[in-house]
Amino acid sequence: MARKAAHGGLMAGKSKVLTAVASLYLVYTLVPLVWLVINATKSQAALFDSPGLWFGGSFALFANIAETFTYDDGIFLRWLGNTLLYVVAGAGGATLLATAAGYGLAKYRFAGRRAVFAVILGAIAIPGTALAVPTFLMFSAMGLTNTPWAVITPSLVSPFGLYLIWVYAADAVPDELIESARIDGAGEIRIFFSVALRLLVPGIVTVALFAVVSTWNNYFLPLIMINEPRWYPLTVGLNQWSGQGRGAGAEPIYHLVITGSLLTIIPLVAAFLLLQRFWQSGLSAGSVKQ
Repeated sequence: MARKAAHGGLMAGKSKVLTAVASLYLVYTLVPLVWLVINATKSQAALFDSPGLWFGGSFALFANIAETFTYDDGIFLRWLGNTLLYVVAGAGGATLLATAAGYGLAKYRFAGRRAVFAVILGAIAIPGTALAVPTFLMFSAMGLTNTPWAVITPSLVSPFGLYLIWVYAADAVPDELIESARIDGAGEIRIFFSVALRLLVPGIVTVALFAVVSTWNNYFLPLIMINEPRWYPLTVGLNQWSGQGRGAGAEPIYHLVITGSLLTIIPLVAAFLLLQRFWQSGLSAGSVKQ
């Protein structure tokens, strides 16, 4: 009994420590978001006249949103459209390519498969910043810099997403199910779209979310590839607004930068809330014969 009591006390102590650590992490995560929401309700003057984590004298959120959308002939909406284009074409294409390639590597045996595996692991280990200059020189030689293709094309390659689908498909799609479909006369393409995709939905959603977040928050690649503000994504555009407040005689618009940043994260939060249900869906949905 004494040993059980001691074990119970030890577990209770560990639980309290873990709860405290989780609470600190939660506070650390939420404080920047709370600061962003609070300061988006302030005017330019109130940003410097009130505490950072408390509201100003007047509620200017809706006025800030309206000014953000209309400032400089509505360039923010143009940047938002560019970002959506890069996400739909880049992240969407990366998800499709990673899904098809990962499924193929997981379910087909061919010469050089181990070499492909080594190349993928090596690609994951290389940071994107190390490839920025070679990528810029290559696209500059092809005349694609300062165009949307300079951002979309590199975004189509997702070594981590390919590896994730590869590992996931190896267990999520039973070989017996594929063989049964072949016996029934289904071709490989039909098997992929009618059977495999249904089983891979949770993995596909995970890869899609990683790709969407990566493309939506991409800053360095568009910064070096694009010079014209009309092709900027939100990340580069908001940084340009932030730079307007520096230097003698500059007119800062930090209230628009903060409001724009708040508007920028709303689509990502919505994407996570809408797609999280797919993670909880059954992994055997595609095994039911239609």
